[in-house]
Amino acid sequence: MGIGKYIKEIGRGKDGARALTREQAADLFGQVLDGAVTDLEVGAFCLAMRIKGETAEEMAGFLDATHQRLQHIPASDKPVVVIPTYNGARKLPVLTPLLALLLAREGLPVLVHGTATESNRVLTSEVLLALGIPAQTAINSIAPGTLAFVPTGLLNVGLQRLLDVRRVVGLRNPAHSLVKLMNPCAGKSLLVTSYTHPEYAVSMAETLALMQSNALLLRGTEGESVADARRTPKMQGFVHGQSIALQEHQGGSLATLPELPQSIDATSTANYIRQVLDGKQPVPTPIAQQVAHILHMGASL
Repeated sequence: MGIGKYIKEIGRGKDGARALTREQAADLFGQVLDGAVTDLEVGAFCLAMRIKGETAEEMAGFLDATHQRLQHIPASDKPVVVIPTYNGARKLPVLTPLLALLLAREGLPVLVHGTATESNRVLTSEVLLALGIPAQTAINSIAPGTLAFVPTGLLNVGLQRLLDVRRVVGLRNPAHSLVKLMNPCAGKSLLVTSYTHPEYAVSMAETLALMQSNALLLRGTEGESVADARRTPKMQGFVHGQSIALQEHQGGSLATLPELPQSIDATSTANYIRQVLDGKQPVPTPIAQQVAHILHMGASL
C-alpha cells in the first residue's frame, strides 16, 4: 500500500507529470480518505495535483472512491436536489438558501451540503441558521418539501480532513473540486453545481459525462451553485451524463436589477430571503429561471 508510486507519476511538474487512470486515481484517493497515508504524502499529493491539474478521468476516479465511502442520504419519494455550498459570500449576498427554499416550496426534497473552506466569507450555513434551519447532526432521509443542511464531516470525515489542508498550505486541492461534483444520495437525485473560471466548465462537464450524472451546471455566484441575481448565465443540463442545452448566456446585466440587500451579513441576507418567500420582494429572474429548469429536469428523472 501507499501512494508514493502515484506521486512519482503526478509529481514530475506541469509538463512532465503523467495522468493516472481512473482506477489508479480511485486507489490513491481511497487511501487518502481512509487516513492510510502520512501527512507528508497528503501534502505531496495536494501540491502535485495543484501544479498538474486533474483530468476528467482522475476526477472520476476520485469520485468513485468518495462515493464508496460516503454516508449516503436515503432515497426519498421524489428526486433529491443536491446543492453543494463551499464558497459563501464575498461581495454579493449568498442566495443559495433562497434557491434551496424555493425548490423545497415546490415540493422537492433538498440536500445542501458544505463546510467552510475560506475565511472571511458569509456561509450558507450561517444564513440558514438565521432562517431557523440548523445543521443536521445525523444522516436522515429528506422528506419532499423540506431542506436539510448536512456538514461535509457527517458525510465523510476523511473528506473534511482533506478540505482542511487548505488552511495549512493556503491552496486548493482536488477535494475542493470534488465536493462540487459528488452526489451523496442513494436514490434518484439531481446535482446543481457551478464553476467560477470558464476552463472548469469544460472539465466539470467531462466529469459529469463520465459519471453519467443527472445535473445542472452553470456559472454561479462567487463559486456558489445559485445563479447571479443580476445576470442571465448559461445553464447546461446532464441526464445520465448526456448533455442538453438549457439556456444560453446573455451578456451584460439585466435591464431591471433586483433590490439586493446592501450588506452581505447573514442576518441581512436572511431578512431579504424572507421578504422574497413572503412575496414582498420578487424572485430575481435568473434564480426563477434556474428553479424552473431544475423542476423540469427533476420531473423527467
